[in-house]
Amino acid sequence: MNSELIIDASTSEVTIALQEEKRLVELNKEKKENNFSVGDIYLGRVKKLMPSLNAAFVDIGYEKDAFLHYLDLGPQIQSLLSYMKQVSNGKQTESLLNNFQLEADINKAGKVSQILNSGLNLMVQIAKEPISTKGPRITAEISLAGRFVVLVPFSDIVSVSQKIKSSAERMRLKRLAQSIKPRNFGIIIRTVAEGKKVADLDRDIQDLCARWESLYELMKTAEPPYKLLGEMDRTSTILRDLLSPNFNNIHVNDTQLADEIKSYIRGIAPEQVDIVKLYKGKIPIFEHFGVDKQIKSLFGKTVNLAGGSYLIVEHTEALHVIDVNSGGRNKGPIDSQEASALAVNLAAAKEIARQLRLRDMGGIIVIDFIDMKNTLHRKELFDTLRDEMKLDRARHTILPPSKFGLVQLTRERVRPATDIITVEKCPACDGTGEIKSSLLFVDDIENNINYLCSEQNESSLVLQVHPFLATYLRNGFWKLNSFQWKWYKKFKRWIKVEPISSYHMMEYHFLNQQGEEIKL
Repeated sequence: MNSELIIDASTSEVTIALQEEKRLVELNKEKKENNFSVGDIYLGRVKKLMPSLNAAFVDIGYEKDAFLHYLDLGPQIQSLLSYMKQVSNGKQTESLLNNFQLEADINKAGKVSQILNSGLNLMVQIAKEPISTKGPRITAEISLAGRFVVLVPFSDIVSVSQKIKSSAERMRLKRLAQSIKPRNFGIIIRTVAEGKKVADLDRDIQDLCARWESLYELMKTAEPPYKLLGEMDRTSTILRDLLSPNFNNIHVNDTQLADEIKSYIRGIAPEQVDIVKLYKGKIPIFEHFGVDKQIKSLFGKTVNLAGGSYLIVEHTEALHVIDVNSGGRNKGPIDSQEASALAVNLAAAKEIARQLRLRDMGGIIVIDFIDMKNTLHRKELFDTLRDEMKLDRARHTILPPSKFGLVQLTRERVRPATDIITVEKCPACDGTGEIKSSLLFVDDIENNINYLCSEQNESSLVLQVHPFLATYLRNGFWKLNSFQWKWYKKFKRWIKVEPISSYHMMEYHFLNQQGEEIKL
């Protein structure tokens, strides 16, 4: 599968479009002033405990305190607290954990009040960005993600991604990781590590240890709330997670960003550095590569499918609802209706999997497919949706169709869903739903003609208007009583009226004798 990134960098944000086989499948927007990103590590202060929720609220500098549940403390929370205490009083003299004594894991069924207390300084990591009226969701189970591995302090466990299916390869990677991992650090081996040599894993681990060391140095003097370590920007994160031999192009319209991406790729996959290409065209980059058109057609409330069927996508505070409509395709005998419903549902399942990635929809999603009586057809639909969702990097769970024909799924939600307005403000009414009276509109035109003839002394004028309005101005009730004749008698000039079909009803422009538009 051929993949390419199209990156549009502006002064305020960077928009990243991921295309697979020229089809837009992911769209990420990163505002340059955005202070909270998933993966950022903060030194926070516990503000208050909520025993009824078995959780705590932690001040990390956001307007709303971050939410930390007991289950998000992680089993090694006592080791983290001990490490932080030793760093602050100077007893921990090195960043790595070679001589650090790990504490026992906490009880999964314990209470937050047994571990934390109000006013305690605590190192936490953003798990979910602020969404709607909620503050960030955080975890005290710190992890540092690299290209091939994830480094987990205060742990000795080595695990391998479930997506690596070969048992021999899993054992090989596990042995390699155990031989090179730092003491008291756990390792999670990522899918992209499949087939990699020990030198690749070791280099990745050393880079992550260097990041941990910088975090250690800041921890000595930092006062909460304070960002100890920032996750890479969204562009680098996407490259880290997605870059593969299938990538054939990365187009970017900013020289500095192009150089940064080349530098990053040179460090993780030097053989692919040539795929980064600086776009210098005059047409906007998204328009040139057809991304704009796809955004307009895919982000509205209605998403059209082939053959006249369509999806209706609704967003609420609690969940997302997707309704599948046949568009009148399944009219006819019962057998043909069932076959048509299956065809529409299968096409919808593929598009829905794409829409979830594209809009980054998370939480609960309910899908109302077209009813099908055939059990085998319902199973085929469920299998198709599940297979299409395998391309999605976000964690998700899909339930079989309910007795009402609804398919429910949950998808990991770490940031707000992408919402793009695809409708445009009406140029005639400026979004108010009301336009100027037609009588006053003609008066406006006549006042402008008076100004151009008497004060600007234009010898010849062409008035360009909508075809309906052109007919009205040229003919009136009868030709010799038209506005065009009235203007000729009044201004002693023949005003040529020219119809332009692309104009909206209340749009008009004047041209001079040379055919140039006159700015009013």
